[in-house]
Amino acid sequence: SRPSQASVELWVSPAGKDRAAGTREAPFASLSQALRHAREIRRATPERAEGGLSILLAQGTYSLTEPVLLRSEDSGTPCAPLIIAAAPEASVVLSGGHVLKNWIRPAAPVPRLPAAAQANVFVAECLSTAGEPLLVRQLWQGARKALRSRFPNAPEMARLSSWDPVRREAGMSAEGLPDIANLCGVEMFVLQQWETANLRLSSLKRQGPRVLLRFQEPESRIEFDHPWPQPIMPPHGAGAFMLVGALEFLDSPGEWAQDPSSGRIYYWPLPEEELEREGAVVPLAENLLLVSGTLDHPVTDVVVRGLSFSHSAWNRPSEKGHVPLQAGMYLLDAYSITPKGTPDSPSLDNQAWIGRPGSAVLLRGAERVRFERCNFTHTAMSGLDIAHSARQVSVEGCRFLDIGGNAIQAGSFQEAPVETHIPYNPSDERELCRELLFANNFIRDAANEDWGCVGIIAGYVRDTHIVHNEITQVSYTAISLGWGWTSTVNCMRNNLVRANLLHQFATRMCDTAGVYTLSAQPGTRVSENVIRDVRISAFVDRPDHWFYLYTDEGSAYITVKDNWTETEKYLQNANGPNNRWDSNGPAVSKEIVDAAGLQAPFRDLRAER
Repeated sequence: SRPSQASVELWVSPAGKDRAAGTREAPFASLSQALRHAREIRRATPERAEGGLSILLAQGTYSLTEPVLLRSEDSGTPCAPLIIAAAPEASVVLSGGHVLKNWIRPAAPVPRLPAAAQANVFVAECLSTAGEPLLVRQLWQGARKALRSRFPNAPEMARLSSWDPVRREAGMSAEGLPDIANLCGVEMFVLQQWETANLRLSSLKRQGPRVLLRFQEPESRIEFDHPWPQPIMPPHGAGAFMLVGALEFLDSPGEWAQDPSSGRIYYWPLPEEELEREGAVVPLAENLLLVSGTLDHPVTDVVVRGLSFSHSAWNRPSEKGHVPLQAGMYLLDAYSITPKGTPDSPSLDNQAWIGRPGSAVLLRGAERVRFERCNFTHTAMSGLDIAHSARQVSVEGCRFLDIGGNAIQAGSFQEAPVETHIPYNPSDERELCRELLFANNFIRDAANEDWGCVGIIAGYVRDTHIVHNEITQVSYTAISLGWGWTSTVNCMRNNLVRANLLHQFATRMCDTAGVYTLSAQPGTRVSENVIRDVRISAFVDRPDHWFYLYTDEGSAYITVKDNWTETEKYLQNANGPNNRWDSNGPAVSKEIVDAAGLQAPFRDLRAER
């Protein structure tokens, strides 16, 4: 039963002061200061906290230059959790962004800028640190992410004419390509089946009608050494790519570019935009909230309610390139092996060591943490990551809009230093992410930076339920469950993907599905989902290689039942034993179809805001 003591309330406001008392009348200015004060209440006068501690944030945007950190000392109890919430009726945004104001018309012609843009662009000074301009990869004008300058212009992509792993060189047609005076910040963004790669240019050499491109390290070595995925060259595939980031590419309304030497940002606004009045936002902070405990001292009993997390950065691709294996998990090293095979997988033909992409909110070492009615918007990479040693974490009734990577990612992906195909089965089960709940969340426009990311991805997880979510407008797969490409029984089991509505996925990639699984997962069920409206891009390598349901390498001991799909387009690829498929397809009952997706109390999440 709940203690009779009243909960302690601490207040925060953008108009507050961190030296204030933290009351409604004299609020703190920052969430971090309120957490520090709450921590000291628990330490010095624990009897005051027996009824719970609540931190209420007043209306407004709270700009962050570093993440808010929740430590084990911030833990509540099952009967008296720590609650961090928006005040009633308040719209509260924790933002990692910086508003660029003072946009002006350039006083003189801008070198390298195309003639069409000279009379139309505005310029703003970006922030700098120790005299060095800060790197920018995204710019938002209101709710719209502006296009980073590119060749060719959207929605087109160019086609590779050659791909030489020995010389580590790519070829393209020189037709229409402007001369580029400075390659700093210029990247090739290349489509390769189920992933994309960002390769920073080191040289660009014209040879008559052709251009030969080489790339910086470490991504050049990784890109040409790793076997999966690779671009499929014409005529067998699209070989699609674009070049991004050069000032010479800024030739259309809605595009922007940063001059790497000065740091200045140039933007050609759309006709309806009032840039001088509204400004524009660039992301600076990579993490907005870190919930960080340990195996022995987890962060427990926290409720985060009604907050918005917006404008997070992820700059690693500009520093080291970005060559993912799958779902945005980037390669640190990878190569083909000869002869094939490992003790666990006789047919394995490659080795890979991966890293984990960034996220706006990150949990490690957490128990009984709930996110309720929160918004995750305008992120450079992933929205929410439940990374390690997490138990009884729930995410319910949240919105994920305009997400650069995975909207939700959870569980281990056997990151470095262990080779990623080795089954994960830790001797200390406290390491696992288990008893997770993702329910009644609305995800729209995910994977719009790394097109190979997904709506919800859960790697090595146990007893995890992904239920009644609606996922739409995703570049690759809607829900991905499992990791490892192995039929060896590991720590994964008893997971559930049920009653989700998945539509308009696979908008940019192939080798994809509404629900995709990997590896052995005893007791796992994929049931009563509705999967429809697949929209395949004209630029993908294999336009027919998509599926409503896809049990991929090593998938074993999984029941796939009563899923409604428009046709029976499924794939069971190199599966392990004891999978059961039953009653999937367009004949599934209307009751199941009607029940999929957001339940009635959460359907307001679809509304435009």
